[in-house]
Amino acid sequence: MSRIGKAPISVPSGVDIKVDGQTITVKGPKGELTQDLPAPISVSIEDNTITVNRPDDHRDNRSLHGLSRSLVNNMVVGVTEGYVQKMEIFGVGYRVVAKGKDLEFALGYSHPVPIAAPDGITFAVEGATKFSISGIDKQQVGQIAANIKRLRKHDPYKGKGIRYEGEQVRRKVGKTGK
Repeated sequence: MSRIGKAPISVPSGVDIKVDGQTITVKGPKGELTQDLPAPISVSIEDNTITVNRPDDHRDNRSLHGLSRSLVNNMVVGVTEGYVQKMEIFGVGYRVVAKGKDLEFALGYSHPVPIAAPDGITFAVEGATKFSISGIDKQQVGQIAANIKRLRKHDPYKGKGIRYEGEQVRRKVGKTGK
């Protein structure tokens, strides 16, 4: 049995869970999330714990078991605590500015790069080179962070670019002159 999949999920107080066929809806103090689970996977709720079950030990069902449990757990954590991804900008003249709910980046291009905040995502600027992305959906927060990072990937020679806070960038040595 999957070690991740067999672990029960504890439901904190204030979180309401509804299962309708293969669709699970989690509602909490920060919002509501809905997820469709794969066909062979079933969910049962007993005494403020959620268990994710699979019908047999077929290879596909084993892989979907752990995935489904992680998705449901991410939903429970998201509606109670939320997710935050902090990011940093390195480089001369590189900066970020809040424009209402959206962000505007100066990344060395001939034009500023605007990023609109989708529903459920909030941006917070903590200085000219630090900002954070927060929301209740872990997948959406991570995808927005990856899209922003892709605007200016870190340079291995000078270390310029956008990166996650605390991310270690492998630096390369430039070529030596004669």
